[in-house]
Amino acid sequence: MLVLGIESSCDECAAAVVMNRTEVLSSIVSSQIDLHARWGGIVPEIAARRHVETVIPVIDEAMSTASVSWGDLTGIAVTRGPGLIGSLLVGVSAAKTLSMVHQIPIIAVNHLEGHLCAACLAERPPVLPAVALIVSGGHTDLVLVEDWMRYRWLGGTLDDAAGETLDKVARCAGMGYPGGPVIDRLARNGNPSAAAFPRAWLSGGADFSFSGLKTAVVRSIRGETPLPLEDLAASVQAAIVDVLVKKTIDAAHRCGVGSVILSGGVAANSSLRSRMESEAARSGLQLTTPPLCYCTDNAAMIATAGTIHLERGEADDLAFDTLSSLTLGA
Repeated sequence: MLVLGIESSCDECAAAVVMNRTEVLSSIVSSQIDLHARWGGIVPEIAARRHVETVIPVIDEAMSTASVSWGDLTGIAVTRGPGLIGSLLVGVSAAKTLSMVHQIPIIAVNHLEGHLCAACLAERPPVLPAVALIVSGGHTDLVLVEDWMRYRWLGGTLDDAAGETLDKVARCAGMGYPGGPVIDRLARNGNPSAAAFPRAWLSGGADFSFSGLKTAVVRSIRGETPLPLEDLAASVQAAIVDVLVKKTIDAAHRCGVGSVILSGGVAANSSLRSRMESEAARSGLQLTTPPLCYCTDNAAMIATAGTIHLERGEADDLAFDTLSSLTLGA
């Protein structure tokens, strides 16, 4: 199977061609980081307008790099949501047009499902069932993956997502944009015990809360004796990683599974990857994390998810909706 994936849910415009679910023939990502840096965050209207300019060149480059023609494709997979509605509409409109013109089946993919299926691109694919932590700028969710396309939501953030918290802290402290990678880099030279920032354990469940942590950090930044940026970054990162790792491992034990998946943009954080790896090994759990380039938004994960749907004989008609809010499994 050869599937073209198209991803435009936020500020990345991406296209990829994947063969037989796991072999990435091309993966092209057009980043907008420099465009949004002056604002300290993503401006939806600007993101959508840039997608209009880049979506066709990115798709053409993905097809050319993979050395495939339209007649070679088994399907076209595109992110339908969740995400910024303006950005999503650009990718979906392009995919529907190409599907209609070239008479190629189209698959509407849930962005969160794409992050889960990115685990198929790891050197050692996950053993299912597994508990998955999807952690990014907009999502922090624990999911029981009974099988591909069969999920049970276990819990998620009650307020801010982990990545959103990192971005807000970085912006408040003047660290730069995007916040997650900046904090990861600064934390390597900092003391994670410099500040005892709160951990919201919310005992007895799989939910998360980071709003209290964010408030505590902002007060520290605005205090009379603010921490050095390296120590601040290390302490904030430790507070988030501690909770993410413990709740994921605990959920795996409660569900009786032997496998854990770590995915999403924040899965690229070096401290989170290291801690999850060591704690999973100590608990006798197999950990699967996509390669770094497939943790952040990309189209290879969308193509992989689309392939799995096609393997099950599933495709969509051109009337499907684009949705800014979408639950996993929908």
